[in-house]
Amino acid sequence: MNAMELPHAADLLDIARMTLLEEILPQLSGDVRFKALMVANAMAIAGRAAAGGPIDALPEAARLCADIRAGRHDDDAALAAVLVAHAEARCRISSKQA
Repeated sequence: MNAMELPHAADLLDIARMTLLEEILPQLSGDVRFKALMVANAMAIAGRAAAGGPIDALPEAARLCADIRAGRHDDDAALAAVLVAHAEARCRISSKQA
């Protein structure tokens, strides 16, 4: 199997999650069922994160953070927009229901 045929991590998580929800969960009850639902929710979050691709870390992240804390980017509307968009995207990934 070559790299073009390999399933994406998000696809693998989705297949595993659907198997859990459709084939395993109906056989569970009580606390074990609740725990399986928590696992399914975590898998959904991880799948959405994987589908979004890797988050590119800034090589200068520590310096940028220090500069922001020091107020050197207080008037940088472009940077603020990027940071807000990034935070909103992370919240969307985490907040979707299983």
